[in-house]
Amino acid sequence: RWVLSLECKGSRNFMSALRRAVEVDFKDKDKHKSQGLYLLTTGIPDQETHTISAYVAEACGGLDLQLHVCLFSLTEGTDSSGIIPARYANPRETANAFKEIVQAANGRFHWFGEAGIFESDDITSIISEVEKAKNYSQKCAFLVESLKQRS
Repeated sequence: RWVLSLECKGSRNFMSALRRAVEVDFKDKDKHKSQGLYLLTTGIPDQETHTISAYVAEACGGLDLQLHVCLFSLTEGTDSSGIIPARYANPRETANAFKEIVQAANGRFHWFGEAGIFESDDITSIISEVEKAKNYSQKCAFLVESLKQRS
């Protein structure tokens, strides 16, 4: 709700934003069965990953709250204005940090770039389901074929 009133400005102070969302603006949380927060980002937070993961695990642990991250990789090493951020990490390090944070929050991680999708928990899940269906179909076909041979 409050996000719609915000103006775009630069900061990677993830902890400040998360605290505000969870402790101040996450009103009526007891009235909902499940809620999710979505972080859309282009870089690593200023705070250390283990600090954020510990806070996220605690904040989400008592609620049915999940944190999902969509990481957009732009030009490696720079933000949209071409300035290296205060805390730099290469795209792989950034993705690994957010995957750790998301795991602590029982959420999902998605990593996109100019070239397309690098990694997505949803797509991985879909591929896994398709593989299970394919394996099941092959087993059924084998069973039907072996029954035909017996008759």
